[in-house]
Amino acid sequence: MPITTVFFDLDGTLLPMDQDAFVKHYIKNFAVFMLPHGYDPEALGNGLWKGSMAMVKNDGSQTNEDLFWQVFNGVVGKDARKDEALFAAYYDTDFHKAKAACGFAPEAAEVVRGLRAAGKKVVLATNPMFPHMATENRMRWAGLEPEDFDLYTTYENSSFCKPNLAYYEEIMEKLGLRAEECAMVGNDVDEDMIAGKLGFKIFLLTPCLLNRSGQDIDRFPHGGFGELQAWLEREVL
Repeated sequence: MPITTVFFDLDGTLLPMDQDAFVKHYIKNFAVFMLPHGYDPEALGNGLWKGSMAMVKNDGSQTNEDLFWQVFNGVVGKDARKDEALFAAYYDTDFHKAKAACGFAPEAAEVVRGLRAAGKKVVLATNPMFPHMATENRMRWAGLEPEDFDLYTTYENSSFCKPNLAYYEEIMEKLGLRAEECAMVGNDVDEDMIAGKLGFKIFLLTPCLLNRSGQDIDRFPHGGFGELQAWLEREVL
């Protein structure tokens, strides 16, 4: 079956980054922004961490958004969702400071728009643990816009996270896809290459490689953007 749709990870794939450095920037800047509004920095950091871990384990019974707030509120000890507009203000302003932990790969926008021009669907399959405005900001840091994607996953529109295979199945259900017509491109061996178990074609982008489980990456087609483009021309276009 021809490939109709290509899924791309964002962090470390379309948007080069040191993930640990990015998380440190994010949490530090968030704590500083929220401190004048009565949020304890330690509780805030713990809330973000525990909320994120809860979303990774989401069983699909609620959206990641609702689960996050449920857990986050329990950690910070109040109904923080009443301050959702304040959180949104952070993502519109100081969140951009975390861009300092990211690089830029002009090939990212070129490959996405090239696929669109060729009539392929493109999904931004970023782990949906952020609200839409944070995801839209990060895609813009990579030189892309929301309209470049047929779908991008956020904590509002998702009920699972990677590496749960149900994350990929939920996207396929929304777009009416079969695994055999999909490809996944990502930098994380455990979270992205797992899509191959469903029947996706897979490509491991290695400039910002994450391989926590120490797998042999020679099992996967892999390389930089040059190798990716060659693979797409051979397997997708």
